[in-house]
Amino acid sequence: MNQNNQKINIISIGATGTGMSGGDRIFIEFARYWSKTNNVEIFTSLSGKRMCEVSDLPKRVEIHLFKFGFIEYLHKIIYGIYLGLTLKIDKDSIVYSASEFWMDSLPAFILRLRFPKIKWVASWYQTAPNPIVGFSGGRHRFSALLYWMAQMPIRPLISWKANFALVNNELEKKVFPDKAIVVLGAVDTQKIKNFKLKIKNLPKVYDAVFQGRFHPQKGVVELIKIWRLVVNKIPSAKLAMVGDGPLMSDVKLKIKNLKLEDNVRLLGYIFDGDEKYKLFAQSKIVVHPALFDSGGMASAEAMAFGLPCVGFDLPAYVDYYPAGMLKSKFNNLTDFSENILRLLVDKKQYSKISKQAEKLVFTTMSWDNRAGEVLNKII
Repeated sequence: MNQNNQKINIISIGATGTGMSGGDRIFIEFARYWSKTNNVEIFTSLSGKRMCEVSDLPKRVEIHLFKFGFIEYLHKIIYGIYLGLTLKIDKDSIVYSASEFWMDSLPAFILRLRFPKIKWVASWYQTAPNPIVGFSGGRHRFSALLYWMAQMPIRPLISWKANFALVNNELEKKVFPDKAIVVLGAVDTQKIKNFKLKIKNLPKVYDAVFQGRFHPQKGVVELIKIWRLVVNKIPSAKLAMVGDGPLMSDVKLKIKNLKLEDNVRLLGYIFDGDEKYKLFAQSKIVVHPALFDSGGMASAEAMAFGLPCVGFDLPAYVDYYPAGMLKSKFNNLTDFSENILRLLVDKKQYSKISKQAEKLVFTTMSWDNRAGEVLNKII
């Protein structure tokens, strides 16, 4: 079908914080590609605008910025409802809600009620875990409960009025069986290729690198415990952690308690570009200890530099990481640490997984391909 001259409205009012979530990355890369042939407008927060700017989103994408008051989360929901009630759009437009959270999904739902002929493309990139179980078999139950409560009212609205639901893997298709479009993760392969052409073999500074939000589902506190096990065997082992989030203070405390100040470096959030790519090039492996995950794009960037990955054996990784990752027994910190040690010691195993990782990214994870596939399905 013709992909040109469509009006695409992206609602990402929920974008927040200094970092960038997987959903943020997806809407930005989709906007970059879709705007080549279509009229794309983004309705977002100050954080969302900053993400677009540091990602070099082209000026042809029109960004509508909204600033929010003291109780930011509630203010965003109220504004989202107001936007849905007042925005005037063409009847054949596409409205893309960048997250399942209320401030993004409710305005899209209201617009679909007001303009029945538009297409609502809803994001649902991860189904919240059972709050009784939590993110890791009993831990972090309260965080899981809040997540579940935030999603619960939105799911029936998407089932009722959305034309399409973007999900992160084949397993998530069952949530919206008649609407689901699977969007696997991707990276900017061309930008990485260009960087790799500029550098030669940089010295390895870190034995492992982590990239992700410091959130209970990402296993960041568990990673410090894992690294203690690694350091017990290799006292000089160094871990770099890229990211920030609500568990930063917990991570710092765990580092202090386990006496790992000389072995773990917290680098904060680093946006895409030479600084982050240099870090990956100077690391040996990438660790992805997520306890609950629907995808896991964060590791793919590092894998493009030939870094083997170590993660837990989560169902979603059947689709995402069929190769390039050593999968540890779920929630088994000892097994995770042993897989790290195996890669650091066994050169033959390291070389094998390294080649798998790089090949996987460059053959299947281009953003242009992903964005084109989705656009072809929703037009």
